[in-house]
Amino acid sequence: MDGACAPSWAQGSGRQLAVFFRGDIVIGGRRGPGLQLAGFYNYFDPERLQIIGRVESTFLETLTSAQRRERFEMFMRYNIIGLVICHGMDPFPECLEMAEKYDRNLFLVRKDTSEFMADLIASLSSYLAPRLTQHGVLVEVFGEGVLITGDSGVGKSETALELIKRGHRLVADDAVEIKRINRTTLMGSAPEMIRYYMELRGIGVIDARQIYGVGAVKPETRVDLVVQLEPWEDGKAYDRLGLTTEYCEILNVRVPCVTIPVGPGRNLAVILELAAMNNRQKGMGYNAAQKLAAEHDRGIDLGIGF
Repeated sequence: MDGACAPSWAQGSGRQLAVFFRGDIVIGGRRGPGLQLAGFYNYFDPERLQIIGRVESTFLETLTSAQRRERFEMFMRYNIIGLVICHGMDPFPECLEMAEKYDRNLFLVRKDTSEFMADLIASLSSYLAPRLTQHGVLVEVFGEGVLITGDSGVGKSETALELIKRGHRLVADDAVEIKRINRTTLMGSAPEMIRYYMELRGIGVIDARQIYGVGAVKPETRVDLVVQLEPWEDGKAYDRLGLTTEYCEILNVRVPCVTIPVGPGRNLAVILELAAMNNRQKGMGYNAAQKLAAEHDRGIDLGIGF
């Protein structure tokens, strides 16, 4: 019997017991093996996590020991990635025998089947999500996850520091780990080693949680807006109306994106607060620039000036 630890989703499932565990669970799927235990294997996918609940257990109780041994042997011959028994039920001796014989993963959990499957889907969706590491700073501003990007030295960390002082929360500085948990949602966090640390030129490395308290940091947040900081260039045309929303793609998810020029005297923290609130308003269906344009067009139609 292998002494390896159970996966974290099994450890958090109530009973925290892996009877046999011999490898990582890497496939994001699950199913109940009721038909297979009855002898039907057409279209059977052994690369899905198999889950036994009360229905399957009640059916197995109607069989003799010899029949259960035969069914479990046929079942375990397939290279299943794991079998989970829910409701805290004890495994059948024939199940234990065949799991050991064919070297299969077997887990026991206290949760009922529906609750365990819901937790399993959520866990696998997170653990197996596509991810990347992005250079930048991630802060939560008024509930909006703002990813600040730009060249080194443009002022990303200093802007984040000012936002922290104004009551907002730091998620990650310098390196942001982003994962796509569904087709439209990105979550960002910091690598464990540098979580809540910030690097400021001329000061060095600081621990934002120790200096500003636990209310100034957050483990992870959605990525709702990307703010690109760049040095101000005279003569370059910057968006001054905001009639259309620009987007950038991260892991095939479109995220609203704004470019903010950095120049002397510009209060970037206030501008980012405004950008976050404006993005939130747009998400709720209100666009101030479009409303102004509509009022302007209406005034022209009616012959009304400013």
